[in-house]
Parts: sequence; C-alpha cells; structure tokens
Amino acid sequence: MMAINTVRKRNGEVVVFNKAKIELAVSKAFKATNTRFTPRLITTIVDQVLNELEKSFNENTIPHVENIQDLVEQKIADNGYFNVAKAYIIYRAEHAKERGEQTIKQGLQVKKRNGIYVSFDLNEIEKALDLHSDKKPLPKDELFAEIKNAVFDGIATKEVTQLIIMALRARIERDQIYSDMAARFLFNDLYKDIIGVDEADKDFQKIYREKFVDQIKYGIKDERLEPKLAKFDLKKISAALEPTRDHLFEYLGAQVIWDRYLMRDSNDKTFELPQYFWMRIAMGLALNEGDNKTERAIEFYNLISQMLYVPSTPTLFHSGSTHPQMSSCYLTTVQDDLEDIFKSYADNAQLSKWSGGLGNDWTNIRGTGAWIKTTNVPSQGVIPFLKISDATTAAINRSGKRRGAAAIYLETWHYDIESFLELRKNTGDERRRTHDSDTVNWIPDLFMKRVLSDDVWTLFSSDETPDLHHLYGKAFDSKYEEYERMAKLGQIKLFKQIPAKELWRKMITMLFETGHPWMTFKDPCNIRSPQDHVGVVHSSNLCTEITLNTSKDEVAVCNLGSINLARHIKDSKLNKQLLESTIKLGIRMLDNVIDINHYPIPEAKNSNMKHRPIGLGVMGYQDALYMMDIPFDSEEAVEFSDHMMETISYNAILASSELAKERGTYSSYKGSKWDRGIFPVYTIKLLEDERGIETKVSTTSELDWKKVKASVKKYGMRNSNCMALAPTATISNISGCFPTIEPIYKNLYVKSNFSGEFTVINSYLIEDLKKVNMWNDDTLNKIKHYNGSIQQISEIPVNIRAKYKEAFEIDPIWVIKQAAYRGKWIDQSQSVNIFTSSTSGQQISDIYIAAWKYGLKTTYYIRTLGASSIEKSTIDINKKYEAKSEVSEANQLPVKMEVEIKEKDAVINDTVISEKEEVVVTISEKEINPKLCRIDDPNCEACQ
Repeated sequence: MMAINTVRKRNGEVVVFNKAKIELAVSKAFKATNTRFTPRLITTIVDQVLNELEKSFNENTIPHVENIQDLVEQKIADNGYFNVAKAYIIYRAEHAKERGEQTIKQGLQVKKRNGIYVSFDLNEIEKALDLHSDKKPLPKDELFAEIKNAVFDGIATKEVTQLIIMALRARIERDQIYSDMAARFLFNDLYKDIIGVDEADKDFQKIYREKFVDQIKYGIKDERLEPKLAKFDLKKISAALEPTRDHLFEYLGAQVIWDRYLMRDSNDKTFELPQYFWMRIAMGLALNEGDNKTERAIEFYNLISQMLYVPSTPTLFHSGSTHPQMSSCYLTTVQDDLEDIFKSYADNAQLSKWSGGLGNDWTNIRGTGAWIKTTNVPSQGVIPFLKISDATTAAINRSGKRRGAAAIYLETWHYDIESFLELRKNTGDERRRTHDSDTVNWIPDLFMKRVLSDDVWTLFSSDETPDLHHLYGKAFDSKYEEYERMAKLGQIKLFKQIPAKELWRKMITMLFETGHPWMTFKDPCNIRSPQDHVGVVHSSNLCTEITLNTSKDEVAVCNLGSINLARHIKDSKLNKQLLESTIKLGIRMLDNVIDINHYPIPEAKNSNMKHRPIGLGVMGYQDALYMMDIPFDSEEAVEFSDHMMETISYNAILASSELAKERGTYSSYKGSKWDRGIFPVYTIKLLEDERGIETKVSTTSELDWKKVKASVKKYGMRNSNCMALAPTATISNISGCFPTIEPIYKNLYVKSNFSGEFTVINSYLIEDLKKVNMWNDDTLNKIKHYNGSIQQISEIPVNIRAKYKEAFEIDPIWVIKQAAYRGKWIDQSQSVNIFTSSTSGQQISDIYIAAWKYGLKTTYYIRTLGASSIEKSTIDINKKYEAKSEVSEANQLPVKMEVEIKEKDAVINDTVISEKEEVVVTISEKEINPKLCRIDDPNCEACQ
C-alpha cells in the first residue's frame, strides 16, 4: 500500500496531505455533540481512515477532500458513534451549501471546448435538467448542491457534464428518470464532440441528419467503413434518421455503446452517434439487396433503432466495416490426427480474432494409454492437447473488445472423461488445468438411463470405437453394447468400467465446485435436428444454444439476433401483428449475414453457404411477464412461454420459406426434416420413441399450421435452422431489458462498467410500489437490507411479492419446464441457466435429471448461492431493520461478494461426496448491494 502524501482540494488544487486536519475534524465532531472521547479513540478512527485511503489510492490517483470526509463519516459510525456521525453529516451539508453560494458569488470560470472561459452559470444546468427530464419534477436543489460542491475554478464543460451524470446515476436506484436523463447528458456530450451542437440547439435534428453523410465518407476514407456504403442514396438515408430514438437508451445501454460499439477512427476517436450506429449496421446488412438496398436499409434501421430486434455483438461490431465478420458462433470437430489437432489451434485463433465464440469437439482424440502405431508409444490422451487449446484461447483478444472464448466438449464414454471433469479445478497439476476455457459434457441418453437404473458404465478410447461419436439414439445403444461385449471378450484393449452413478456424482460435484463441465445432451440434439440426413451434431457452441452438424470439412457457423419481447407487449398482451413483422425482417437480416460475412477459414464458409443456418432468439422475457402481471413460477408463465414461442416458430419458418421462394432453398435441403414435412414440434415424439420414455411435454398447438406447411412443401426453406435462444447479456443491456429467457437475478444490484459502478433497482417493481403508495426511502432501505429481495417485507402486498421473486427464490423446475415448452418449437436450442440456492448434491442431481427427462437439448451455467448472509457496513440500513426482522439470518437469501471456498461433505444416494461451501469473508464498505454483471469486463463471455 502507498502512503498518502497529497490531497486534491475542492478548487482542484493539489496540496500536501496533513493527517492533523483529520484528527482535528474528528475531535470537533465529538465535541459538537458533547460526546466523551479519548485521544486513543481519535487515533483509532484516523488510522482506520488512513488504512482505507491507502487501499483505494496509489501514486497515480490522488484522494479528493470529499473522499476523506466520506471515510471520516463512515468510520465514526463503524465505531458505534451514530449521533456523532449524524452531526458530521449535517455539518458537511451546511458547509457545502455555504460553499456553493460562495462560489457562485466569486464567479467561477468554466472552460468551454473552444478554450474560451465563461462564468459558471447554474441557470444553464437548470435549463439542461428541464430539457432532459421533459419538465418532470426533480429535487433540483439536491442536485445543485452536489454539483456546486464539486465544481472548481477553470473546470472544463466536459467535466461539468460528468459531474451531472455522476449525480444522476447515483440516484438511479430511486427512479427510472435518472437513468434516462444520465443517458441524455452522456449523449449530449457526444453530440458536441461530433456535430458541434446538442439537443438545446434549434437546428439539432437537421444538423444531426446532415452530418451523417460526412461521417460515412470520413469512415470510408479512414478505411474503417466498407466503400460500398457510399453507393446508397445517402441523402435519403440521412433523412430517415430519427434522432429522438436516442431517448430510448437507458444510461447503462448508452454507456455500453459509447464504450464498446460506436465506431472509432484510426486515432481511436469516436465518429458515430447512436442513430449513425444503427444505420451503419442496417446498411451493412442491406449491401446485397440490389437496387432496393436503400429502402431495405431504412426498413432494417427502423426495426433495430427502435430495439424491436437487435443483432448479436459481432454484427454490431462489424456490420458495414471493411471486415464484416458478423457471425456469433463457430463449432469445430477435431480429428484424431496430429496435423488436424494443430490446425485446430490455428483455426481457433483466426475465428477468435474476429469475435467468434467457439465450441470445440474433442471426442475423436484417443484416450490416455492408447497405442500410437506410427511411433510405437502410448498416447498421452486428450488432456495435454486441451491445455494447448486453452493457451490459444487466452492469447486471442476478440476484435480488441473481448478475450478469446472457447468451450471444449467431450462425450461421456471417453476414456479420459474423469480427468476432463477436473480441468477447471483450482488445485492439482496446472499442466492438466484449463482455466480460460469452458468445459462441457456431451451426454448420450444411454448414460442417463444407466444412472437411473444404477448400472455399470464403460469408458472407451475413440481409436478403438471410432463410430460411437457419430451414432445416436438406438443405433448408438446397440453399437455401445456391442463394444462392451467385445471388451469382455478381450477384443477391446483400452477400456474401464465404473458405476454410472459414481461418474454422475463426480459430474455433479465438479459442476457445483467449479461451475463446469456444463450438461448437454447428445441424443435430443441429433434426433430433433432438421439436418439428420447430412451429418451429426457433435457438440454445441460456447453458450450451448447452437446445435449444428460438424465434420473435418465443415465448421458450423451461426448468425444470431434477438427479438426484444418487452417492446412487443401492448395492453398487457403479446402484439402478434408487430411480432410477425419483426420476425420477417429479422430472418431476412440474418440470412443476409451469410452472404456478406467475412469467413476467417474456408471450412466455415463451406458449411454456412451449404446449410445457411441462422438463430433468431428472444430477450426481455422477464419484462414481458412483468408487463402482463404474470409471476415467473406459474403455469400461466409456462403457457405464455409455449404460445409465445409457437408464434415465433410459426413466423420464422414461414419467413424462411418465403425467402426460399424469392432466393431459393439452401443446397442441402433435399432429404432434410423440412423436406420430409417434419417440423420441430413433431420431433418430440421422435425423441420419446427413441428413448422409450415420455417427456410429458404437451405437443398441442394454438395456431393453424396449414399455411406454413403448404409454403414449406411448395417453396422449401432458405435456412436449415432458424431459431436459437442466446444469452443476450450485452445486447439486452443496450436495449434496456432483462437478458434472454431468465428470471430476474436480483431486484437490486450494482452494475459496473469502464466508468464505474452504480446501483440499479427493478423499475417494474418501483412502478408497482408507487401504485400502492409504498415507494419511498424506507422501502428502498428495506430492500437494500434484504439484498434485493422483497419476500420478507411483510408490508408489501402478497401479489407484488409473488410477482417479484428473484431467480434464487424460484424453484428451478419452473425454468426447466418453461424451457421444455419453448423447446418443442425450436429447431436448435436455448442457453438455459440453472439457478439454485441449494447446497444439496441430491437436489442438484434431481434438477439435471429433470432437464433430461423433459427433453432439453442443452443447459448452460449453474448459478449457486450458499446459505449465508452479508453484513452491510453502511451505518443505518442493517441496524435499522435488524430489530424489526423476525426472520433468521439463515433464511435470508445471500449475496455473493468476496468468498472463500471451503470443502464439506454432502450425501447423494447414500454416498459421501465433496461439495463447496461459499463463506463470506470481507466486503468493501461501498459494496452494500449484489453485483450482477460486469458488462464491460472483457472476461465476461455471456455476451451474445
């Protein structure tokens, strides 16, 4: 830790740090309240302040006097002197007011962008607040006091804007309006930089539109944009821009696109505005629309700029650029050949370089101890090769925006499966660990049946059983049992037998301890695949929603985009007419990606051009439930999930068929399930027949499918696959909705980005509490006390508490059941996260067995939460409500902050296994709320 030598005063001046001033301030606070104290107490408090300062600041960051006073206030309270802390707070507020009045009288100077100094004028800030709040009433005096307290002589106008944004975003937890206003102030700063005016200018919209043409030409000249963009009717394009749609962004979304998505020039200077961003993407997606490309671009723009549908991150990054790699996912299968293994590393590097998330199938590689004939030595198995793959993943920075990300898949019968399960452990031989790759189990149905029947499972090396990986269903079962008979007769050299339950326990244990490997199911992915006539699905992708064939010559590619359900609810109902038009255009845009896309390797282009798969998904599902007043854990939600996805499936398949009429079918269409008249919903019966087990998922439909069936029969399909539900973490932040198909994680949490952290509270909850006259500081503090949960706040009506359960307050069976009812309509899969507060291995096992029985193709992360609580160090929240709460600490849902991992024993089926217990160790004074997602952390990969 560094010693604190300097401090920044309120006027911006840096002066020598003086510890004696803190001692004097603390002593005065005690004297002012006639509270007894000793010199030792003062020294203790001051030392605590200094320790915190030294933790938070270094030689490159100088503490502000306000930082010090915040800590003084906090440490006085931490030592139990709440009356002194309260007096100190009042003292600071009074002096801040005096300073604000004094600084205005003294006539502070503000430096404008052109270098000219003008007098600081609070009236200008008031005008801006009025403009951006649309005249809604705000506690302006409170905002003014905070801003005045922070300004100093010579401050730049950009810094004043930042002060306003900071003041607004600190209040986002109170009301949605602060988020909206913070976004508008952020964008106004951008307007000034790029077009020289802000929203207050009477010609703002005119200038906004006109400048677009200049910026397109500038981007082309700077070799950032595709020269073909100049061939659009730019005058018509610019006239179609709607600057007011910038108001659709909440603060988080505004900050995200500023930090990561708006195009930058060769000097790293932003040259796009938000509507330029949307139009650039739309134009990039319309490049192959021939003479109609300008009209199509405008049509696409009107859809995505209203956030009805948003393409995935690679498309947002690269559409309209000189290297338009717009695909999200690449799936490879590695051959049991040294040359192909090392080719796979080079392929991964190229695919990652252009923002592709990877799913690598490694099951073909022979097991440890298998004989290598050419060198006459035993193989080291698959694990050492995975270590090299992991290093390649870590080395690649995707488009300079996110680190490389790969998921490695291994089938459950592979001889090295036990070592594979341990790849993400933090202990053991580091040469056999892959900390930068995700690991995934590729599980055949026969294994699950043997787990349930408590039978033996046999592990094989793929060089002796080469066809197992390419078979599924009854054909797999038959061949697997044949190999088991051969092993007993000594005709198989390398094999191992283990109780299926024992291996399952280890899979569950590792999943709980490390979060890996994830559980995905081979047979449903293949039995239900539309492309069963031309290949095999050997794995899924990084986020487990893609189920496409792979081979040595074909690297599967998927192009993603998501419908924002939150913007398709009208009068508490799904607006099916609007949804239909959104889907039709969304499918067209996704199909366009295939032809425009930059393919890093030839095998990817070969596969994508042959099969033309796309993945239309959804986000804002939780928003839709809130807007329709439906609790997540209800049959009503299951019904909505079913009917919503049927509507999407109906229109997506129809849209692809209509594109086939216009553009032709994909080349491998003949013989596909589409060609045979087998739609996704019919494949549930196929799965049940292969398994001999019912899924108990009803296959009834709400819509009349005759029109779709007739269209497909007559015109075929443009795309082998149409639907896949991706995680949408980043694009949902941009769109201001909840991610994908998940329940809300927390009603209250901290969002983090490059510009810092701010508290977010569920805006739907706020609005419902306002309706019953319960939204106030007292309720907010109670929600903070319970870490976002409202279940223990008895004053809140029961129906509201039922509606706003958090993810860990919902039985995971509801997540699984809704996924199953959606899944019957989907030709690919879904990124299904499992949330459980249970630490019982048996219960976690039951969750995944239920997922398999319901016919889910894949699952994604498991989110677990230990049964402990955190103590908040803010002075009043915890203390105030502890006495009132009649609920024990053990029943409070926890918030995972900083944890240490401790081993403990748990029992699954009468067998002791090791599990993880998360125990809270420390928590920063600032972190009184749970953190959900560091959306701009390049290590976060749930960002399609």
